[in-house]
Amino acid sequence: MRTSDLPQRISRRILQDCATGGLQPGQHLGAQNLADRYGVSRTPIREALNLLADDGFLIRKENRGFFVADIDPASLAETLGEKPASASDDYHRLADDWLTGRLPEEVTEQLLRQRYGWSKAHTGDILIRAAREGWVIRKEGYGWRFLPVANTPEAFDEIYRFRMAIEPAAMLEPSFELNRAVLAEQRRIQESMLEMDFSTMPAETLLRNGSLFHEELIKLSGNPFFLMALQRVNQMRRLMEYRADVNHERLVEQCTEHLEILDMLEAGDNLDASHRMRRHLSGALKRKSPLAWSWAADAR
Repeated sequence: MRTSDLPQRISRRILQDCATGGLQPGQHLGAQNLADRYGVSRTPIREALNLLADDGFLIRKENRGFFVADIDPASLAETLGEKPASASDDYHRLADDWLTGRLPEEVTEQLLRQRYGWSKAHTGDILIRAAREGWVIRKEGYGWRFLPVANTPEAFDEIYRFRMAIEPAAMLEPSFELNRAVLAEQRRIQESMLEMDFSTMPAETLLRNGSLFHEELIKLSGNPFFLMALQRVNQMRRLMEYRADVNHERLVEQCTEHLEILDMLEAGDNLDASHRMRRHLSGALKRKSPLAWSWAADAR
């Protein structure tokens, strides 16, 4: 990806957030808020906003900024389907090579450029994204180091069993405090997803929405160590989750289960919500574990 392509990538992420309900029609889009949201500077954000305004997806108001237009869902789905996904494909190619042991733990940008035939700017963009998602860090001085991730089926299973231990327990913490605004926002996201065509939604968006749901709920425990632990294991499992095919039936079931958990919390039934969360994670483990083991077999 050329440096000039960064606003295009950001514009796509904005459209994806519109598609999943993360951004609503009429919502004001501030450059700094979006920069914080996507982990970039305000300059490419401003370029992306102007691009989307030119295409009619945003409304530009003088002295007021940019607002989300009332976008036709079919037009939005068509636009997302038309936009090239080469950058995302390259990102997943790098992730897959790290998962399957085809890359050393430490690399240089020159090595990656030679291996994949990428430009300097494209390589830098992909590494910055990987660093933002928590599986690559820049070495002091020169080069990059890949961080441990769940790259074996055993580790993948262990992560889900760990989540089954901490997420239900977090709901029973004495410091747990219900925040109805947080629950309302998560309900809106889950209900919006049920109305979307999952086939038009990239795996990154689906995974981000799912992770956000669990992290927002565990944050209510009032115990920061629960949240820190969950965020770390979510980063570690992210790459293997990207490899899973989007299953419409399962995603509907997942959103429905999330809404059931929200219902129980809103009613003050934390014990029932805790049991439901454990069953929810146990079901995810039973469904995904065979996939992880098949990936491992294919890599041999």
